[in-house]
Order: sequence, then structure tokens, then C-alpha cells
Amino acid sequence: MKNTEPNPDAEPDISLRKREHIEICLHEDVEGRGEGNGFDRYNFRHQALPELDFRQIDTSTKFLSRNMKVPLMISSMTGGTDEAGRINVRLAEIAEDRGWAMGLGSLRSAIEFPRSAASFQVRQYAPNVPLIANLGAVQLNYHYGIAECRQVVEMTEADALVLHLNGLQELFQNEGDMNFSGLLAKIERLCGEADFPVGVKEVGWGIDGDTARALEEAGVAFIDVAGAGGTSWIEVEKYRSKDPIKREAAKAFEDWGIPTAQCIEEARERSPDVVLIGSGGMMNGVDAAKALALGANLVSFGRALLASALHSSDQLAELFARVEFELKASMFGIGAANLQRLRETNRLIKQR
Repeated sequence: MKNTEPNPDAEPDISLRKREHIEICLHEDVEGRGEGNGFDRYNFRHQALPELDFRQIDTSTKFLSRNMKVPLMISSMTGGTDEAGRINVRLAEIAEDRGWAMGLGSLRSAIEFPRSAASFQVRQYAPNVPLIANLGAVQLNYHYGIAECRQVVEMTEADALVLHLNGLQELFQNEGDMNFSGLLAKIERLCGEADFPVGVKEVGWGIDGDTARALEEAGVAFIDVAGAGGTSWIEVEKYRSKDPIKREAAKAFEDWGIPTAQCIEEARERSPDVVLIGSGGMMNGVDAAKALALGANLVSFGRALLASALHSSDQLAELFARVEFELKASMFGIGAANLQRLRETNRLIKQR
């Protein structure tokens, strides 16, 4: 049985792992080698006469009962170390200023190593944005339940909890948890017990349409497809691994995963009413516009923000402003005055 008793005196391996993840994501080539995020298969058909005043384009939306200036989100990335805490503060401040939602990194370390909790507690810096706590879904098979889920939501003052699905990462991780059996039923039970919204996300290999439908029927409040095209966590764990078999096996999985664009299409088709977040290899506002046109309600950015978040607030603010401009420029270029018109557009063409 795994020991989950807090130890206030010793830093566990989980904090070292968090530091290693940041360093590897910043300095190593950890992108998947597959087809990319899939958005290059789509192009917007230009509208030469948009009949719009660019300054009047409306990108506002609502998520988790909070108003947002843009349908954009910071993906769940990090926490658990002092450096991660500084990154989270910087991200929270810019999220508040620009009106983005924000996901937190996995809070398992905050439960098992209480001193690390402060690195996730950023509500004071982002009092008005949707804030999402995060735990690995697999922990429901390792003695976690409603109490631990409520604990992380309350300690971060979050609006919701997202459970991440990272089976292949756990498999390639030195210390991974590999029992993913029976999780759907446990997710359904948690959704029924929780007095806060519960969502589910992948970490970079995608959620297909059938899985999205099953999750919606289980009662999840939102789904983040987190498709292929960005960070491959098999590649990240390869750099950490001391197991020569796993390091060599990682090469066979370089192109693993479902492209993000395909995930959004499938999930929206199978679950027309679910709140859908598109993430996975998002690099700019044109990708975001395509994701929204394919059916996403929000678009989430991860590793593309990390280096700027580490470097400076000014650089981060410039990156956010650029993404927002690219999104609005895409809307202007097809004559979409608001997000509803963007989602209803017939000007997104799939290339053959």
C-alpha cells in the first residue's frame, strides 16, 4: 500500500521529478514526431469584405460561471517546487490581467508533501479567473477519493478539478503508477459525489470521440482533448529514465497519439453539448481560431508559454498579446464578429 502520510521534514522524489520535468521541457527536444497537431490540414477561406470594425470583435466568453475576456487558457503545467511556484505566480498574474483561465499542475505533491502546497496557491494573484486544480485520474486506484479531491480544490480555491489521463507517461516513468483499470466507474462516482465541477484531460496523446462520449455520460463537466502535436511525455520521461529498455522503447512511440484537430472534431461530433477544451501543440492564435471553429469552447496553451513564464513578466505579456491579436485577426479575416460566428463559420476548409 502506498504511503500518503504527509512528511513535513523530507522532500520526496516527486518534487525532484517536478524540477526535472521543467528543465527537460525547457532544454530538450520533447515534441512528438507524428503528424503534428493536425491544424495544417485546415485553412480559413479569406473574406475580402468582412464588414467588420476590427475594434468591435467580441472574444468574450464564460467558463465555470466566470467571465473571460478571451476563450484562452493556460494548461496545467507545474507546481511543487519553489521555481514552479514563481512560474505559477507569474502565469496567474498575466491570466488575471488578460482574462485567461488557468490550470494548475498536479497537486499530488501538495497532499503528500504539504510544504509544496504554497507553489500552487495563486488565487490571490488571479481572483477573477477560472482556476482549475489537477490530480492524476490513476490516483483514484491508489487510495485517493473524494476527500483528497476536495482537499486540493479547497487549498487552491479552485473553481473545478481536472483529472489527467497519462497512462503512457506513467508506464515510461521510473516511479509510475500503472493500474488504470476501472477508472471510468470511479470517475463517474466522483462526479456524482463532488460538490464542484470535475473535468478530464489527456496530457498529449488525445481523447477520441468514443472516449469523450463515455466521459460525458459519466458526468464530467468538461473535457480537454490534449491531442498530439506538442510535448510527448514519453520523450520527457526518456530523458529521466535509467531503464535502458524503456529509453530504447521510447523511439517506437515518437509518433504516438491522435492529432489535436482530429480529437476536437471527433469529440464534438460524439458529444455535441460537452464543454470542450482544445489543447496539444498550440503555438499561435490562428491554431486557436481553427480549434474554436472545429468545436472547442476554449483553447489551452502549455509548453509554448513556459520559457516566457520563466524569463519575465514583460515577455509573457507580449506573448499573450500576440496570441490574442492572432485570434482576433483570424476572426476579422473571415468576417466573424464573435465566437458564435466563428464556431458557425463555413470558411474553415479541410485540405485533401
